[in-house]
Amino acid sequence: MTSATVTAPAPYQSYVYAYPHKTAYRKLTDRPRLSELWAGEPKDALSLYLHIPFCEVRCGFCNLFTRIGAPDGLTGAYLDALERQAGAVREALGEREPVRFATAAFGGGTPTFLTAAELTRLCDIAEHRMGADLRAVPLSVEASPATATADRLEVLAERGATRLSLGVQSFDDTEARAAVRPQRRADVEAALGRVRDAGTPVLNIDLIYGIDGQTERTWLRSLDAALVWRPEELYLYPLYIRPLTGLGRRADGADPEWDEQRLRLYRAGRDHLLAHGYEQRSMRMFRRADAPAEGADDYACQTDGMIGLGCGARSYTSGLHYSFDYAVGMHEIRAIIDDYTTRPAADFAHAEYGRRMTGDEARRRHLLQSLLQADGLAVADYRERFGGRTPAEDFPAELARFADRGWLESGAGPVLRLTPEGLAHSDALGPELFSPAVRAAMAAYERK
Repeated sequence: MTSATVTAPAPYQSYVYAYPHKTAYRKLTDRPRLSELWAGEPKDALSLYLHIPFCEVRCGFCNLFTRIGAPDGLTGAYLDALERQAGAVREALGEREPVRFATAAFGGGTPTFLTAAELTRLCDIAEHRMGADLRAVPLSVEASPATATADRLEVLAERGATRLSLGVQSFDDTEARAAVRPQRRADVEAALGRVRDAGTPVLNIDLIYGIDGQTERTWLRSLDAALVWRPEELYLYPLYIRPLTGLGRRADGADPEWDEQRLRLYRAGRDHLLAHGYEQRSMRMFRRADAPAEGADDYACQTDGMIGLGCGARSYTSGLHYSFDYAVGMHEIRAIIDDYTTRPAADFAHAEYGRRMTGDEARRRHLLQSLLQADGLAVADYRERFGGRTPAEDFPAELARFADRGWLESGAGPVLRLTPEGLAHSDALGPELFSPAVRAAMAAYERK
């Protein structure tokens, strides 16, 4: 037995898609003005994110900020509030220097829960209120099979959507039911046909492994069903069972057998996609090798700012990450959405919940978000950003542990990069880079 086997933690700790996590945010008693927060920030390569917190159903594994359905008038009232927020935020960004968005995304929830007319209005808010040129930048939109209708897809294609991400999760109807995702494969296939007919340049298909009853055979069968459509991207997600979700009623303790099953399915899926002409870009993301280039050449999530609109979105400046209140439970989410829709424009000129970013937290974020990508971290970029210091100087203990476990490529080259096993253990590696202060804040967060 190797030392790596002895010391490695459980492989599925948490999915780190942003740092610090929103459970580390707290109410900002001083309610800082956005105009002050953004006054000294670079604004020539921002990311714009619009959040739509509605879904037709809530999957059993989902802990996103979203509610099921919307009473008459709620989506319209939400877009009214989104427009008020956009006006206040754009004013706060000022006119002294040019404001340019390098990338845009509509997420949720399910943005395509909105009608075609409402999606048109959403695009108008992004363009006319915020000043984003949606036809000139990458625009990614999330959708579900049930809401990927021809009229909605036509609006998105006309307004410049370059990527459509379809949450399929499984092509096996039995597995979909086990994940509390009511859908039929025939409906999924029909939706995929509509997406391809719409001509969106990049189709992404989300799939999940680790579902009850799933075997390597059924997993590979789902992958093959996805490959028929030659998606430019595939995201492979391990199933997590989180508190306050539909599946969260099931016991959520240490389960080495389930860990082994998920690792086995991950490796089978990874190898299958690599053999079919896909390149691995992160633990979850695989991109077809011959797919057209996608993404902003001048935007880096580790360093550049983000503007989030909507009550589930977050925004990033160099000194503060901020959002509205966060919840997972249905009752609390509804209350937050209802509060958001009644707010006057003046309320949106302030940050209400967030976490201030110290130099140490900024270094951790940069290392974490770079290292979890297959391309790794360019040490020279880190040195330039952080005063000549190297990751090895700032995080010697963490990097030594990763190297001892075989998670880092050997040698002190110009790029700090994970090995294939390191990528496989991204959900254990990422949390080890959390600061003690962030860990304490997350542990003290009261779930709601």
